[in-house]
Amino acid sequence: MNDDGTGIESGLDQEGASRGYQSADIGAIAHLYRGEVYRSTIWRTRLDTTTNWSVVTLGIAISVSFASPTASAIPLLLVGVLILFFLVLEARRYRYFNVWRARARWMESHFYAPMLTDGKVDRDGWEKILAKDYDNPQYHITMPQAIGRRLRRNYIWILLVQTLSYYGKIVVHPTEISGYSEILERSALGPLSGEAMIVAGVVYNLAWVGVAVYTYYHDKNIHRTRRSSSAMG
Repeated sequence: MNDDGTGIESGLDQEGASRGYQSADIGAIAHLYRGEVYRSTIWRTRLDTTTNWSVVTLGIAISVSFASPTASAIPLLLVGVLILFFLVLEARRYRYFNVWRARARWMESHFYAPMLTDGKVDRDGWEKILAKDYDNPQYHITMPQAIGRRLRRNYIWILLVQTLSYYGKIVVHPTEISGYSEILERSALGPLSGEAMIVAGVVYNLAWVGVAVYTYYHDKNIHRTRRSSSAMG
């Protein structure tokens, strides 16, 4: 073997050629893989951006509401609208990210992993599925799945902080509460009674927890059926 490693490369070329791949094919797949990793990295960074926006806007709402004992808790409710907007936007971006991630992962598991394990780079049909995805690109997950994943990763905790901050504001400002009736009185918002606001808050948060839990088990079932290497995603 030469010092520059050409012996290894020529051996890989011979192995690839004997199993249906030429050196040019292997080089093209390597460049294709690098491009997919790059695109998935770019879209992964965009996911962080929307999460940061959600955290910043929630932080501003908390600062405004807790600025003084007489400050209103309404900003902590209104910021929920922005958080949901960012959640939907991030889920949309995640669907794009998942396309590039799935392609890169597909090449890792069906091309690189077998080649590194025993030197085999067979044409066993995996490339036809990849080619079909390039020829007719589609999302690999639904919007509810994407929302559920982003909820489990980040937004369930952001919503938890929002909820705790809102009720914390009611409990401590303008003075500490003396009983449950006072919580109901402070929770009232315009024509909505305190009981209605509390019930709405509980239903609101349980609904998002339900989405996160349902999509979690739905993802598990899908991943179980995809182990047969018949689909990407």
